[in-house]
Amino acid sequence: MTWVGRSALRKEGDGKLRGLAKYIDDISFPDMLHGVTIRSSIARGILREIEYLPGVNWDDFVKVTANDIPGHNYVALLEKDQPYLVEKQINHPEEPVLLLAHPDKQLLEKARTLVKIHADPLPAIFSMEESAKQQSLIWGTNNTFKKYAIDRGDIRSAFENAAVILEGTYETGAQEQLYIEPNGVIAMAHKSEGVTVWGSMQCPYYVHKALLPLFNLPAEKIRVIQTETGGGFGGKEEYPSMIAGHAALLAWKSGKPVKLIYDRMEDMVATTKRHPSKTVIRTAFDHQNKLIAIDIDFTIDGGAYCTLSPVVLSRGTLHASGPYFSPNVKIRSRALATNTPPHGAFRGFGAPQSLFALEKHMDYCARKLNVDPVTFRKSNLIQQGQMLGCGQIVNEKIKIKDVLDRALKESDFKRKQKSFRQHNKKSPLKKGIGLSVFMHGAGFTGSGETFLASIASVKATPEGKIEVLTSNTEIGQGTNTIFSQMAADALHLDFEDITVVQPDTSRVPNSGPTVASRTCMIVGKLVELAALDLKQKLIAAKFLKGKYQRKDFISACKKYLKEVGELKGNSQYKAPPHVVWDEEKYQGDAYGTYAWATYVAETTTDIRTFETTVDKFWAVQEVGRVINPTLAKGQIVGGVAQGIGYALYEDIVWKEGRMANNKMSNYIIPTTLDTPEIEVHFMELPYSFGGGGSKGIGELPLDGPGPAILNAMEYALGVQLNFIPMTPEKLMKQMDSGAS
Repeated sequence: MTWVGRSALRKEGDGKLRGLAKYIDDISFPDMLHGVTIRSSIARGILREIEYLPGVNWDDFVKVTANDIPGHNYVALLEKDQPYLVEKQINHPEEPVLLLAHPDKQLLEKARTLVKIHADPLPAIFSMEESAKQQSLIWGTNNTFKKYAIDRGDIRSAFENAAVILEGTYETGAQEQLYIEPNGVIAMAHKSEGVTVWGSMQCPYYVHKALLPLFNLPAEKIRVIQTETGGGFGGKEEYPSMIAGHAALLAWKSGKPVKLIYDRMEDMVATTKRHPSKTVIRTAFDHQNKLIAIDIDFTIDGGAYCTLSPVVLSRGTLHASGPYFSPNVKIRSRALATNTPPHGAFRGFGAPQSLFALEKHMDYCARKLNVDPVTFRKSNLIQQGQMLGCGQIVNEKIKIKDVLDRALKESDFKRKQKSFRQHNKKSPLKKGIGLSVFMHGAGFTGSGETFLASIASVKATPEGKIEVLTSNTEIGQGTNTIFSQMAADALHLDFEDITVVQPDTSRVPNSGPTVASRTCMIVGKLVELAALDLKQKLIAAKFLKGKYQRKDFISACKKYLKEVGELKGNSQYKAPPHVVWDEEKYQGDAYGTYAWATYVAETTTDIRTFETTVDKFWAVQEVGRVINPTLAKGQIVGGVAQGIGYALYEDIVWKEGRMANNKMSNYIIPTTLDTPEIEVHFMELPYSFGGGGSKGIGELPLDGPGPAILNAMEYALGVQLNFIPMTPEKLMKQMDSGAS
């Protein structure tokens, strides 16, 4: 029996359904303290004094400032610019200044209100425009975290000889990840024993890397254990390094376990968001409406510190020209500093921003050229053998036109266009239908996977069962289930014979982070190869023949363990032979492969209230082999729902660099009543270098909803809509301005 391709039940589902799963706030230790973070209220300034007001016995509290840090005061990631605690310079609202711990949570909350931070304000920057003009110098020598440039062909000549040149400007806002479970950790720390952290996280080895310089300890003295995690979406990629450091510092000073759990308001106001963006696109066309040149200027707001902005910028840049062929491409991109809390990883990782701009621009161009948007796209879509904007030749077979045709058929796109045109002449409820065509690269960009050199292992147990050992985390997307399916097929075992070990840096190898749509494709393949390595060891030891039954394998494992010792299979990542990336020139095979998709949105806008609803949604994608259809569909439906929020509802209100609407009562997300029926269709084209033939899927569904929804609204209203979120208030203003 094969397991890949079947909707096997979630490995962890039973425990979660019965309430047996232990999330971080379910865990406690004897003599444990609770911790809180005291934060700055200003956006930028010089710290003068921390004042402890009367009202509690301050001698009973553990207090940690930057002076108490035993090692280096920076969060180790790409740059060493972000401190764990402010020493002198404050660079954003809610920046950590002081840590407190106490056994009594209520008394701790009272103490939080009795700390006064005295600081001298400095001029702050709150927009990308101000940052680019360097009205104040707030980071480095030019307020720029990173720049990229792609320049292929002869852009100048192409624009000089174009039949038509069209330009548009597009903007996207910040977005809160809003995972079900807020950030939280528990830490133990002793100078002799080292530091152990339990937490809700995506990337245990990121936290491990960050804690090393903070405590000046060797790697074996730092242990990081992922607990059950209630969602991440990128928000628990880099940020847990900060909260883990804080809890560990309190534990280090107190000698006791410390639990530090954010409530929802603190989690929303203090942690990373999706990067806001602004994109300017100029396109040149010949007399047949063929794209002959594309010039893109892409800018993202990184916030106060670098965090992962260069990597987010990179993916956004490489996706900026989308699934279209142009012989001449120029892309300039930059990540700028502002005095807001740092922006960071969020599902899609830069691609939703740049692809929103591109797909809005493609509809705009079709309208200006008086061409049907479907016909226009089809004539410009990339084909096998042609080169993407990043300089990558598409060598593998692609089905993007088949995906587009399937989406048109399933949504009845053409007929609805005509029907809605007639309906809108006589009704204040304006109906629209729109689409987006896009792709998403799976795995780390360029040579990123080679640099990671990820390792995976599988290990036989005394019962003859198999444990899968990786650092990739189950955060709701199905890691434990799909790894079990792939390992079971590789070893000809039952799904129940496989256990995926909870990530613990003292037990599992570093298989890289749970990000970048890499878990199933990249690490899943490593799991398969490790399983085959284990099987080969049994065959080489003559405990197992090439053809065997399940009972033979179990018996062989038991015999090997008894007579030889530990039985483990290992694998390490090696780039496919066709993947060649030039880091210096920033071009080549940006990704091993891409998933391809077309999304269609049907909308209704009430021009009396300016409210828009998505009535139905179609998501058609080619994602290689579908490992678990139910989980795969869940990924798409969940991503589309987040994309609807990104497009229509989730409007972060900034006041002096601080998120003002940091409550679930005033940060609006779509409820089940706002989420339409979402039809999901897969087309399969197995990828030989992906686990089970898979490609990445997790980030893909965030790329398409925004432009599809706004293109539908434009069709209904006849008004140009070039930014998201398009809330009723913003739509009213846009319609009043008469933009077209």
